[in-house]
Amino acid sequence: MEFIYPQASLIAGVDEVGRGPLVGAVVTAAVILDPLRPIVGLADSKKLSEKRREALYLEITEKALCWSLGRAEPAEIDQLNILHATMLAMQRAVANLPISPEYVLIDGNRCPKLPMSAQAVIKGDGLVAEISAASIVAKVTRDREMAELDQLFPEYGFAKHKGYPTAFHLEKLAQLGATEHHRKSFAPVKRAIGLK
Repeated sequence: MEFIYPQASLIAGVDEVGRGPLVGAVVTAAVILDPLRPIVGLADSKKLSEKRREALYLEITEKALCWSLGRAEPAEIDQLNILHATMLAMQRAVANLPISPEYVLIDGNRCPKLPMSAQAVIKGDGLVAEISAASIVAKVTRDREMAELDQLFPEYGFAKHKGYPTAFHLEKLAQLGATEHHRKSFAPVKRAIGLK
C-alpha cells in the first residue's frame, strides 16, 4: 500500500514504543526530517537489528530538522490506562518539538488531540519515513532505559526482554514481586503484588 503525503512542508512523524511491557514508561518520539539531508534505510524499528537501529538513531538525531521525546510514566499509565497514557505521551512529544509542524502523521489507528492537523496511518512505521524515524528514536531511547533499569535490578533481566511479559519476566515477578517501575494496573503485575 502506498501512502500519499499531505500537502504540507513541515511534517512530523510520531510513534510510540512500550505499550505492551509490564515495566517502565511508554516512550514516544516526534521527528521532522530535513528533505535536504536524506537518511537511507529508514524502516519500522522492529524490523531492524539493534546495531542498525543505533546507527540510524545517531543519523536521525544529527540530520533531522528537529526531534523530541514524550513519555508517560508507570504511575500515569496506571491512572489513565495505557491508551490514554500513550496519547498523552504523543501530545508531549509534539509539544516538545522546537519547530512546530504544520501536519502530524501518527503510527496506528487513532490520533491524540493536537493543535494542528493530524492523521493516523496504520502500519505507518513501514510506510512513512518520518514515522519510521520516530519509531527508531523511541525504541532506542526506551531500550537504553531498560538497560539502565537492568543495572538497578539485574535479577529481572530487563536488558534482555525490555520489560515485555516473557516467561522469564513473569517467573521473576512471581518470585521477587514488583519493582516501583512496574505498571501496577497490568494483570500479571497485579497478580504478583496480590492486588487481585
